Amino acid sequence: MDKNYKVKVNGDVELEFDLNEIQNLDAQPLSDKKYHVLKENKSFKAEVVQSDFLNRKYTVKINSNTYEVDIANELDLLIEEMGLSLGNAQMVNDIKAPMPGLILEVNVKEGDEVKEGDYLLVLEAMKMENALTAPRDAVIKSISIEKGQTVEKNQLLIEME
Repeated sequence: MDKNYKVKVNGDVELEFDLNEIQNLDAQPLSDKKYHVLKENKSFKAEVVQSDFLNRKYTVKINSNTYEVDIANELDLLIEEMGLSLGNAQMVNDIKAPMPGLILEVNVKEGDEVKEGDYLLVLEAMKMENALTAPRDAVIKSISIEKGQTVEKNQLLIEME
């Protein structure tokens, strides 16, 4: 199976590339984020202005024009084709215990504002510490557990609004 990528530019123009096309791109690095690109005998100056590697979103300046670029890989395309894209997911409001264990730390309190990825609590399970993080930006509505408490799988730990 060939590796394919779908690139969306400025939210509306869609382009598709395979791995071979990407590897054969004539681009020479000038510095950490600047490149000289040749395409169809034309010269371009390219610069990666901003990058969000995890979400595969980039702001790229080519000559004097700036573009917002979203890259979808093979797995993203398969998930979209199956109708399981994350855009269809419901907003997560409850943090539940993924497994039975012991609460070692609670890092938030009711009313706290949290950002996606902030550490909420530490759960010890099977002699391993598992840090549970906020799945989205939110405000802590209620906390149903406290340090030292044992919890069961799927037990409600934290509610967010």
